[in-house]
Amino acid sequence: MNEWLQKLLEQVKTLWGKWSVTQKVVLFAVIGAGILAVVLLFAFSAAPSMAPLISSPVKDEDTHSRIATKLDETGIKYTIRADNMIMVPDEKTARKARMILNEADLIPKGTDPWALFDIERWTITDFERDVNLQRSITKQLEQHILALDDVDNVNVTLVVPKTELFVEDQNPTTASVIITPKPGSDFATNRKKIEGVQRLIKVAVAGLKDENIVIADNNGIQLNDFAGLEDIDQLELAKRQLKEKQALEVKYRAEIMKSLSAIFTADRVSIPKIDIDLDMSKKNVEITEHPPVMTRPATKYEAAAYAPNVAISESNLLEDFQGTGYNPEGPAGVEGQTPPAYKDLSNLVGKYSKSEKKTNYEVNTTKTTEQKRPWVINRITVGFALDGIWKKQYDKFGTPLLNPDGSLKRDFAPVSDEEIQRAKQLIQGAIGYDKTRGDVVEAVQFQFDRTAQFEKEDATFRASMNLRRTLIAIGIAIGAILVIAFLYRLLAKEMERRRRLREEELARQHQAMREAALRTAEEQGISVELSVEERARLEMQENALNMAREHPEDVAQLIRTWLVEE
Repeated sequence: MNEWLQKLLEQVKTLWGKWSVTQKVVLFAVIGAGILAVVLLFAFSAAPSMAPLISSPVKDEDTHSRIATKLDETGIKYTIRADNMIMVPDEKTARKARMILNEADLIPKGTDPWALFDIERWTITDFERDVNLQRSITKQLEQHILALDDVDNVNVTLVVPKTELFVEDQNPTTASVIITPKPGSDFATNRKKIEGVQRLIKVAVAGLKDENIVIADNNGIQLNDFAGLEDIDQLELAKRQLKEKQALEVKYRAEIMKSLSAIFTADRVSIPKIDIDLDMSKKNVEITEHPPVMTRPATKYEAAAYAPNVAISESNLLEDFQGTGYNPEGPAGVEGQTPPAYKDLSNLVGKYSKSEKKTNYEVNTTKTTEQKRPWVINRITVGFALDGIWKKQYDKFGTPLLNPDGSLKRDFAPVSDEEIQRAKQLIQGAIGYDKTRGDVVEAVQFQFDRTAQFEKEDATFRASMNLRRTLIAIGIAIGAILVIAFLYRLLAKEMERRRRLREEELARQHQAMREAALRTAEEQGISVELSVEERARLEMQENALNMAREHPEDVAQLIRTWLVEE
């Protein structure tokens, strides 16, 4: 074992002696980094885990600084991460810190209001639980109201009294809400929105009544004082009624224009005014009817029997008197007390009879209460004007006639009285004309001002005529250019042909002279040396002659091709 260690030490020394300084430095750096990593790993593993103080990052700098100041005052250790999350040493410290922040109202907006109940302590009392419940409901209610588009800020205060033994001693639950509407919002004057918020508050808090809710704006004006909104409600009602009236007028106007456009063009019809008088007052009508009474239901063989009424009770009284009437006197020898007028009628023979019959009948009664439609048309007034027809004048060749100033010549044909009367009848049918209602439909023939239209048409006509003249001139110029180019090409070809013929003639003459000179030289026995070009030309001529003799058709086709190309 010692020998092995000695050998190992000797090998290490040998290897260490062979290493350079850079390699030695790298080795020590790697060893140091490994030792540091192990130390940090143990340090962080032994450190306690951090717990978040608030479940979401605190992005508001003002709120962030106030929370940090409060934690510094209470001596709670904390750290702030890069994502603005506030961390405390453990969950117990986080619960304590959240309670402190809740008491100081430093929990940021958007945090869960029911997080108050996440704090569990042995020493918490029922009173503290009730306070936490009230504060949680308040925060939740504020978040609900802030979720509305018309609310910029809100502050809710709830007063929930303790429960008394007797109901008459119980104080009511009250709520005061201060709302800051957003700029340009109609929240302060819109009764439906205010009632919606009031209903939301009433449902959120148990035992809360409408009369114990006060909603005010940031100026201190009570918004849910609906008795003071009657004028505003009447104004809103008037706006809606006016809007309904305008929509109905637009509908009738469209129907009238549609009816007249089928006969006249739209530019020949003008409706300056259409007025509809509407009665929008609400009316409830109570109708009482007495239908007949069914005395016998319908059977398989007989129809049902009806009677106007049914007798339910009857009484008869019959009185009859015959004989002499008796008028008693006083005792014997005493004058009676009967008046002289009745005394004369005593001891007379008379007859009296009385008959009376009473019958009580039962009838069916049906009472119906119906509400009339939202509005009733009291009167419709329509006034419209019809324009005649402007016709352009043409000559016998179909060319438009022009005025001295260059404009188109037109004639005006007015609308006849018969056409106006037919148009009135058409409009009366379209609006449901009722003479007894006082409806009025008036139509007149009127010559519209079409100066701008005629100027535009004249300008278009002049532009088209100018374009036509320009196109004709351009066509003539292009034709002339084409003719000149064609003539120039013909002349150029003719001059080229004559030049070529002249050159060919000169070439033939030169060739003939050379051939004559060659023959003369041959006859005289004189040797003549030819140039390379002349020899090539002679060989080409001989080849051409030989080809012409052997293949005359090919040569003729070749000549035709040359002529066509030229």
